[in-house]
Amino acid sequence: MNANRLTRAVDQFHLMQVFVAVGEQGSFAAAARSLDISPAAVTRAVAALESDLGVQLVERTTRQLRLTAAGYFHLDNCRPILECLRQANEAIVGFNSELTGDLSITAPTILGKSLLMPFILNFMEKNPKINVSAFFKDQLVNLMDEGIDVAVRIGRLPDSGLKALRVGSVRKVLCASPSYLSVHGTPEYPGDLHRHAVIASSNASPRALWRFESADLRLKPRFTATSNDVAAIAAEAGFGIAQFHYYQVLDQVTSGRLQVLLANFEEEPKPIHIVHRETHLGSTKVRSFIDTLADYMRNHPGIS
Repeated sequence: MNANRLTRAVDQFHLMQVFVAVGEQGSFAAAARSLDISPAAVTRAVAALESDLGVQLVERTTRQLRLTAAGYFHLDNCRPILECLRQANEAIVGFNSELTGDLSITAPTILGKSLLMPFILNFMEKNPKINVSAFFKDQLVNLMDEGIDVAVRIGRLPDSGLKALRVGSVRKVLCASPSYLSVHGTPEYPGDLHRHAVIASSNASPRALWRFESADLRLKPRFTATSNDVAAIAAEAGFGIAQFHYYQVLDQVTSGRLQVLLANFEEEPKPIHIVHRETHLGSTKVRSFIDTLADYMRNHPGIS
């Protein structure tokens, strides 16, 4: 690129930046303050842009300023260009620097406690200038409205316009303790569960709804808890059969304290995604967090 073309490209970015400030601020004076330049410089920049494009972008009167139809159209096109430039600059500034700043993540409660917390603490230990806010709740959090950087979600995703990175699938498994099975026997088919004690982890319904590959069963629980942690305690103690996401009981299954049942009849595993707002030129700390988290989850034994 020769010097004249380079100068013109730089000028175009400047004119675009000034015009976007005018469109967003609603006046030349306010745009000038936001850019720390004079109102006269703003006026000249908008006039130069209109001359280059051969179209009027701004209607000026003695009392107000407003964009023309062409002005609104150009404003919508200019914003993403300037945002990409901002992200590119931020990305290269942080290329070789230490990660710093605030970062937020949301996930379902048990997923956050049992699977994500070890990762988050390790990430913070390796990046001592990163501050993390973790919002673990079973209600869906709107990333845009709440200003959350990253979410981990289980199940099919709605069409939200957010970026999503699939990191695996999660099984729903039935478990019971060896002591329970030694007394009551091991079910061979889902229908056998009607003759067993059932532990449920929700009090939303008087019956537990357990889904299998070929059918759903509604079962009357002997014991109902409001959390999977408590249900797991009851299952380990030998009071019945309970259903969990596999990562929730990985330690108990690995150690032999619980045994997985009816694995051949399980419903199809649910996809698990990392959801975020970032582009490939986004914040260095968020991109690093997402990349590291994806690697961690793809290699976690509780995720298939």
